[in-house]
Amino acid sequence: MDETRSRRGASLEVLRAEAHDELQTVILARARDGEDPWDFMSELPSVDELVVWMLRADRIRDDGDRLPGPSRDYRLLRQIALDHPALTTTVWSMLGREGE
Repeated sequence: MDETRSRRGASLEVLRAEAHDELQTVILARARDGEDPWDFMSELPSVDELVVWMLRADRIRDDGDRLPGPSRDYRLLRQIALDHPALTTTVWSMLGREGE
């Protein structure tokens, strides 16, 4: 089973654990490079935002790596919210920031 399929079928708790581990790795790498966490922590996505980006990337990969246009991206993110109701608030906040 490839990584895309295993991630898509994973529970939200597993996806969040993967995202948390990824964020911790980024934080550690940046801190080891001498950056002050107080300076960069606000730039990092939340765990749920990272989960949404991972799911979005999986769907783009499933579609032959074609990057979506604005309307398709909206539908793609909306579908993620429908598939994972616990991510709905995160998806809508991400969509709201896209227009800024």
